[in-house]
Amino acid sequence: MDDEQRVEPDLPALEERSDAWLVGRARELLAIIQTTSVPERLKYTDEVDRLLAEAQHRGEPRMVAQLLRSAVAVRVVNNELADSAEPLLDELLAHTRRHGLLVLQADAHALRGRRLLLAGAEDAALTEAAVALAMLDEDITPDVMLGGRTWDMIMASTLMDIGTVLTQLGVYEVADQVMTRAHKCIRASAGPHLIAVHLMNRARLLLGWGLRLERIGEDERAAERFATAAAIAVAIEAPFRESLFPRDPSRSAADQDPIVGAALALAQPSAAHIDRLRHLLDSGSYPRELVIVAIALARCLEHEGREEEAVSVLADARSRMYQEAAEPTLRLCLIREYARLSGPEGGERTTGALEHYATELEAQLWDMRESRIATLNTRREHERLSRMHGAIARQALQDPLTGLPNRRALDERLETLSTSPNNHPLAIALVDLDGFKGVNDRMSHAEGDDVLRVVASTLRDALRGSDMVARYGGDEFIVLLPGAPLYAAEAALRRAVNAVANLPNDLSHGVTLSIGVVSLRPQETAVRALARADAAMYQAKRGGGNDIVAITAGEGEPERPRPELVAPVDDRSWVVPETT
Repeated sequence: MDDEQRVEPDLPALEERSDAWLVGRARELLAIIQTTSVPERLKYTDEVDRLLAEAQHRGEPRMVAQLLRSAVAVRVVNNELADSAEPLLDELLAHTRRHGLLVLQADAHALRGRRLLLAGAEDAALTEAAVALAMLDEDITPDVMLGGRTWDMIMASTLMDIGTVLTQLGVYEVADQVMTRAHKCIRASAGPHLIAVHLMNRARLLLGWGLRLERIGEDERAAERFATAAAIAVAIEAPFRESLFPRDPSRSAADQDPIVGAALALAQPSAAHIDRLRHLLDSGSYPRELVIVAIALARCLEHEGREEEAVSVLADARSRMYQEAAEPTLRLCLIREYARLSGPEGGERTTGALEHYATELEAQLWDMRESRIATLNTRREHERLSRMHGAIARQALQDPLTGLPNRRALDERLETLSTSPNNHPLAIALVDLDGFKGVNDRMSHAEGDDVLRVVASTLRDALRGSDMVARYGGDEFIVLLPGAPLYAAEAALRRAVNAVANLPNDLSHGVTLSIGVVSLRPQETAVRALARADAAMYQAKRGGGNDIVAITAGEGEPERPRPELVAPVDDRSWVVPETT
């Protein structure tokens, strides 16, 4: 059968794929895009967008955040798609803030830093890196809903994105610390692809660092960086063969990846690298890789006494880099190399090269490297203190175990909602956990705390961003759904009941939800509305639990509310102002 007659097998539609498949496919496409031509990048970016649309249709917040991250990442690798990253970055930041996904929120700031570097906005990129680092300076509890391996992978990817921004800014010492931290996350959980990505990023960092050290006459320290990068280039071969990058299995990583090939050549320049580097120079598509390969090739040619060819290689690379704003530190290394090889006998060419070098050098020294590191640390500390201050303010309104709003926050929100006609109808639900006491009795209070956190997160994620889920005490929660008619609130809370019931048993230990929901009546106090919701919740429990009961006006009136639902006589925090 010829190609025109060949029929591709039917593949499952996206809606039939698992959540894990969507996330994994997006990671694969990100790897592919980094080695393809512009038309292919556009095609694969469209596929990532389709994966994102499917994730958004399903609505699971962590999956949506990971797909949003992928949709941004495929756009900030080069200039062609960078502008279209802006609305997605805004969406990623808003989504991660809303759902408390701190690590992915930090990654959004790092990715915005990469986007700003493409536009030449170095100072703004430095601020984004400082914000991201400050977020990760906090004491972060791993998200049990993600699982340990996925958590480590997300943390490592975020750290590498921050490290990439710092590398491009020339803040190599801090970038090295960040990459080392990423290595600790990768060591326990990563597969070969993430290991390969980390090794490439670290080699890239070391090569840029070595070239920068040469500019200040630290040749010995530069040689140490080049030697370490070369050792990494050797170590990368095994994980590269099993990575997601498109590759020819018959050829080495050094023959296919510009950074790996350049690392070997810069450590020991020789004729053995020339053909490989010429091929990598012709096939490379990213300016920062172009610079490193061009310098490595020029040094190999110089080693063989072919200085004119070396100068020609650098001149060509310089012209191709002329409009590139993303990495001025590397661009200056290229210009310096060109000036050095032009030599004292170069006449007009030498004079022009040296003048160009001096001009670029003065421009960069205007914002000295030491000042940039100090600025990064200052902004990082400022952001850390600002976040700490905000955290202290939030703690007064936050339940420390689940991270949900506490009763005080609930009081304030309920008063605001009940007095604004724009929020009516207002549905109020009381949620109680079925079987929770058994978890504490059979296992431990620590296990019970974990169950409370998982259930609270699942309940919060199943509802709208405008809905409020507050911990009322013990294993009870209260939900406020502004603008939701009773039937709509019942349907939304039904999804929450099902979401908790479908949790893996090792997370929920069989705990389910019983929910009672009512709609606040005109001139009704919060105490009365909660008493009705309490009565509805007990109806759900009497029916076996794992259910929701909605009580309409006049139906199922309790004789007396539970004492804990009634505010003390001198405490009017639970009395909603009468509406007129």
